Amino acid sequence: MQLQLSRCPCPSAAAARCCRSRGVAVRAELQRPSVATNAVAAPGRAAAPLAPATAPGLNNAVAAPLATTNVGNSTNIRWHESMVDRREKEMLLGQRGCILWFTGLSGSGKSTVACTLEHLLHERGHFTALLDGDNIRHGLNKDLGFSAEDRAENIRRIGEVAKLFAESGGITLTSFISPYRADRDAVRARCRPGEFLEVHMAVPIEVCEARDPKGLYKKARAGLIKNFTGIDDPYEEPAQPEITVEAYDEEGKMRSPVEMAQQILDMLDEMGYLRDPAMPTLAVASALQRKHSDGILDFSCL
Repeated sequence: MQLQLSRCPCPSAAAARCCRSRGVAVRAELQRPSVATNAVAAPGRAAAPLAPATAPGLNNAVAAPLATTNVGNSTNIRWHESMVDRREKEMLLGQRGCILWFTGLSGSGKSTVACTLEHLLHERGHFTALLDGDNIRHGLNKDLGFSAEDRAENIRRIGEVAKLFAESGGITLTSFISPYRADRDAVRARCRPGEFLEVHMAVPIEVCEARDPKGLYKKARAGLIKNFTGIDDPYEEPAQPEITVEAYDEEGKMRSPVEMAQQILDMLDEMGYLRDPAMPTLAVASALQRKHSDGILDFSCL
């Protein structure tokens, strides 16, 4: 019995997984006598030896096992690089992947400003992901409380999620009190240089407590909430944040969320994270490069 193979359609780069390779392996198996056949000998005759595991003309090399490592409690794992380069994803989106890590006291406006900024970025055609502290605790981190240990794990998990978005070219906005400097620095250490941008909402606790949108300060002062940041739990301000958002302007007037978001947008522009709004998308730019001789654009790929 012989297996008929058609012309292999697999690219040469995928030779290890090529259908021809699989077909050769199947053909060799079909041509090899089975163990059951060789194990039964005719009366008065010795049993025939098993067929050799190798066959002429076939590649009999055995691939060495892939190197693995242990990470934390995970054993025998291996990092796999993406087949699509990060830079190619960023070119497609017209932006640099990054993490905007909003940190500040409860009531400082982290969520409001992050949401406003996301709208401004969306209007300019940028891909974003907004990870809000309360929203994350509805699902991914619903098993965590507000002890120092749980806060650290809360930040670690969301840091890893934010990093995944950034590696895909997305502009990730995270809105968490994240009160401990060491936890924020641990997320930064996991990122590439320039990928983590700490945004400090420098709003005094008096202003936050006067706002008290969820009534949490009032409950904390009454002893109904324990481990509340700014009351009976510390908040460690960033030492050198990339972006600092002040509550008041130079004239002492309270700044609006739109003004704060616009400040961050302008700084992202200056630091080179955003493309010029007038720049064509990657698809249009490709079409411009494929102009026909008569000057007609080729939009077949759009």
